Amino acid sequence: MNFCFISPNYPECYGNFCDRLKKNGVNVLGIGDAPYDELSDMLKEALTEYYKVDSLMDYDQVYKAVAYFAFNYGKIDWIESQNEFWLENDARLREDFNVNTGVKGSEIDKYVHKAMMHQMYADAMIPTAPQITITDLRKAKQFAKKVGYPVIVKPERGMGASGTWKIRDDKELKAFFDELPETTYVMEKFLSGRICAFNAIYDANGEIVFEQFMECDPIMDAVAEGNDLSYFTIPKVPLNVHLLGKKIIDTLGAKSGLAHIEFIKLDQDYPGIGKKGDLSVLEHNMRAPGGFTLDMMNFTGSCDIYDLYARMVKGEDLKKLVSKDTYYCAYAARKEHFCYKFSHEELMEKFGEAVMIDRFMPESDWEAMGQYMYIAKFKTSKQAENFMKTVLAKKGCAVREIA
Repeated sequence: MNFCFISPNYPECYGNFCDRLKKNGVNVLGIGDAPYDELSDMLKEALTEYYKVDSLMDYDQVYKAVAYFAFNYGKIDWIESQNEFWLENDARLREDFNVNTGVKGSEIDKYVHKAMMHQMYADAMIPTAPQITITDLRKAKQFAKKVGYPVIVKPERGMGASGTWKIRDDKELKAFFDELPETTYVMEKFLSGRICAFNAIYDANGEIVFEQFMECDPIMDAVAEGNDLSYFTIPKVPLNVHLLGKKIIDTLGAKSGLAHIEFIKLDQDYPGIGKKGDLSVLEHNMRAPGGFTLDMMNFTGSCDIYDLYARMVKGEDLKKLVSKDTYYCAYAARKEHFCYKFSHEELMEKFGEAVMIDRFMPESDWEAMGQYMYIAKFKTSKQAENFMKTVLAKKGCAVREIA
């Protein structure tokens, strides 16, 4: 089996996918724009061969790299990047090289374009917020008047909270249009509630073979308002989350992959959408979740998500491999403009045995993911929630360095 992994070195943890694929007997072929000498030793060991291109944005160069591998190793069975930025190129390459795993050609549109996602939800009667594609200020005002402020505007093709605005009135709406970037935006009704996510592996029949649940503070607020970020993974998936996640996978006709599907758990009634406690879908991401979520899934399930993925690729039954030794895993990250109640030393003294990872984040991640992060695992949700509250507890004083 020949598995072509696009950009196997970024993010750094993706080298684990290559390592586990190799250990499960898969021939792993890497294509990236980083020099070979900059690859980790583990990744070098996992890759049968690495083809460097000047830019992964240059489709012709990447095409030539895949053609080189096909000529030297035979038919390519898988092409994956697990990276939102490259999903459309992945699909195009599968089409061009007749790869029968994963999404091919224009089918990828409903995986990456928010307007198409929304239309799919409407057609399948999946609850979601009303949405339009923005064309001009007049139409945007009409929509806002119809659904009521606040509204959310975000790039029609994009990922995470980047470029997302929460608009509260006509004045803020006009300010948005005065600075409107040269990209297509969608506008939707703001729904109040807790962010949730369904993380899963699904097999060649579209059946869910591994799943976990996640609750999160809004990353949009962490970016736009400078708030702290915390979230935690939960081993047992609520039935309504499982059913809605499965319905989205079935509606897409998705086969063999990873899913990170985001919802809002409503904290009030919204006529035509749902009652308090119901779920409304935000968007589906049919690739690995970002940040440290993969590590947290491992801690939550006492498992190796990278190995489970590799075994899914090989067609093995994962259900018999799922551990019953499970945890609640919490992420809490501090920001430099806050003054926190407890020092790093005090936190480690209190939670040290539970803390799995603590580290400074790259500066590029400070805005969304925080400057200094902690990941810890616990046997109860109450312990996980107490950990997050303690890490992020504030005291009134001048700004000082964290940790």
